Amino acid sequence: MVLALWVCGLVVVLVAVGLFVFGLRRRLIQRSGGTFDCSVRWNMSAEPDISGKGWVYGVARYSGDRIDWFRVFSYAPRPRRVLERSAIEVIDRRLPEGEEELALLSDAVVLGCLHRETRLELAMSEDALTGFLAWLEAAPPGQRVNVA
Repeated sequence: MVLALWVCGLVVVLVAVGLFVFGLRRRLIQRSGGTFDCSVRWNMSAEPDISGKGWVYGVARYSGDRIDWFRVFSYAPRPRRVLERSAIEVIDRRLPEGEEELALLSDAVVLGCLHRETRLELAMSEDALTGFLAWLEAAPPGQRVNVA
């Protein structure tokens, strides 16, 4: 009986520590500011996929001339993807359709992009989209910016 209580207590402590580290990581990512919720779907075909599959929820952070994208449900301290401003080309913009509406946040807008010849989709709120497009257009003189 004592062993069972000890094991249950250990499990509760490990879960609490895991959740604390999880929250601390998110806090450290957001500490420097310039972050927004952003879901990503990588290596997409030319046709929009409304099945809702492939979306990964994350947090994006502006970092100079790039965006660092972190998975929300991860303990990794480094970004999973890095998108350079000069390599991003916006192709289209649409609202989520079909099962996508269930996979994304309620106010999300889907932005189709090319990054170094790789097609990806970013889903973010309308406010975050406005900031993202302004950031893209605010590139230093001489840099190529492609916003559709």
